Amino acid sequence: MKKSFDTEILCVGTEILLGHITNTDARDISEMLSKIGINVKYHTVVGDNPERLRRCVEIAKNRADILITTGGLGPTCDDLTKQILADAFGKKLVKSEREAQGLYEYIRTGRGLTPNTYSQALVPEGCEIFHNLWGTAPGCAFEAEGKHVLMFPGPPKECVPMFRHYALPYLKKLSDEVIVSHSLQIFGIGESAVDDLFADEMNRMTNPTMAPYAKECDCLLQITAKAGSEAEAEAMIAPVAAHVREKLGELIYGEDIECLEQAVMALLQEKKLTFATAESCTGGDIARRFTELPGASAFFKGGVVSYTNEVKTALLGVDAQLLEEKTAVCREAAAAMAEGVRARLGTDLAVSVTGLAGPDGDGVHEVGTVFIGLAASDGTWVRETHMGTFRTRSFIRRMAGNHAFDMMRRWMCGLKVD
Repeated sequence: MKKSFDTEILCVGTEILLGHITNTDARDISEMLSKIGINVKYHTVVGDNPERLRRCVEIAKNRADILITTGGLGPTCDDLTKQILADAFGKKLVKSEREAQGLYEYIRTGRGLTPNTYSQALVPEGCEIFHNLWGTAPGCAFEAEGKHVLMFPGPPKECVPMFRHYALPYLKKLSDEVIVSHSLQIFGIGESAVDDLFADEMNRMTNPTMAPYAKECDCLLQITAKAGSEAEAEAMIAPVAAHVREKLGELIYGEDIECLEQAVMALLQEKKLTFATAESCTGGDIARRFTELPGASAFFKGGVVSYTNEVKTALLGVDAQLLEEKTAVCREAAAAMAEGVRARLGTDLAVSVTGLAGPDGDGVHEVGTVFIGLAASDGTWVRETHMGTFRTRSFIRRMAGNHAFDMMRRWMCGLKVD
């Protein structure tokens, strides 16, 4: 493999330009590539227009070593990606009998496909075919003119698993070296603060390397090494990871995981604990996030969405006079909500959230003021947060959930909770 590849992701689809769908393919592919040490230099989106697509392909040929396309592989007249890519690199489209037979079986068994589906069996001559186990349009890869071209269908439910299954092994084979990456997930400081802490070191590093990445409500620090074997790369990463852990300490909530709720589930499983939720401004989002994890039912007993004061009083036992005098946005309400749901559902732990997600305030507190409670056998803790009046509802709700999971994590790890 060259010392570094310039990679371009070209997403084809007028529906992206019109804003009808979000271009998650480019995001997901970039994330997967970063984990094997391949840097994406360009994201391009072009509509289903042959002339504009040709121009984009020519530009990509001149500036990228790897060109990855998504979309435009379907059976309709505006699905032109394969034809234009083949023309650009002087290749003919040929029929893949294996893909044609598979499409025939789809049609024969009455799966709602029409005969023009057969056009999907045409592929650039000499390419490596990526059979689509998640849909009908196959992907493919070929090398020409010193470039590697990989094509994938546009629907994320097809593109992402196909890329993981086919593209990552394909790209790894281009090198005699092994690229290994590990990410340390961080909550409590942002990407810019992480960058400031490690900037001098990162600027000096060549192999391994470190790079911080922002997520919606937390961030991660990725460490990547290139070596002759996986064991060598891991040995290079280990002291760097240990140094980062020493410097960031309890701000690190996991390694190579996606979110705080995954870290919490692992701890609940280890300690054989259960929990419940009492949510106001998050509207059940904490419960939703946790129950999206397989196996959540072993640890999550249930929750109460206590959006009004009447429900807080009737179902959770929060004192009505307290709510009248101090409003629901206060430490005392968060504590009472957590204690109430823990007692009623009989769990080891319980978290609560009450606050203002906006856009309107309550005349007392500013938007973004949220109190998060944690009740356990040895006490109750409340964390007060002020997320800013400019934040969106979705950000405030997700960040509040992160704080709730972080408090649970800290309690189970014996760390300071509030």
